[in-house]
Amino acid sequence: MSNLDSDEIDKIAEGVKNWYFKNGDKVFSAGDIADRLFIVCSGKMKIYKNTVDGREQILYILSSGDFIGAFNLLKEDEFEFSAEAIEELELSTLAKEDFDRIILSNPRITLKVLEKAYERIMKAESLVDRLSTNSANAKVAGLLLTLIGDFGHETAEGIVLELTINREEMGSYSGISRETMTRKLKTFGELGLIELDGHKKILIKDKRGLEELLKE
Repeated sequence: MSNLDSDEIDKIAEGVKNWYFKNGDKVFSAGDIADRLFIVCSGKMKIYKNTVDGREQILYILSSGDFIGAFNLLKEDEFEFSAEAIEELELSTLAKEDFDRIILSNPRITLKVLEKAYERIMKAESLVDRLSTNSANAKVAGLLLTLIGDFGHETAEGIVLELTINREEMGSYSGISRETMTRKLKTFGELGLIELDGHKKILIKDKRGLEELLKE
């Protein structure tokens, strides 16, 4: 979902630099100095951490109009997570001095930063819920519902997810293995909750049914 509108993007355009990444390119890594704000102009990227046992845990996915790094800039901190393009990606970056100037002179943009922080907290709580449940059904159902905001659009048949993440990344996002993810998606299809169309498209036919699985 877009967080900055066109007028707000115009206000910060003077100090930005544009960058282009291919699917799979690393944008930044955990431990890098957070010396700029990253704004997604087009495409998507995943934000993730590596667990102590070496697994990748996706925290959230950023789309056009989203941004990251604002609070790291305020603290002049290091990134505690990494970012990678999951499709063709165009980013604009804004240096700290320009960011400080804009924040001080544009309270509406400051409010948007705070709103985004709230959204990230809500997504983090949703992720914690997915990871803390022992039910693989609930993990997969919760993930599919989360992906609606990142990849979904309404059709007459239901909600279509046009994915740019693979089954392994879906497993990473929900805290299960790729094999379990693949098996559960097949089961959901047999139950009539979803319909699989190759590896990149999923039709959610019964959203209410998925929501019921969260109670397991």
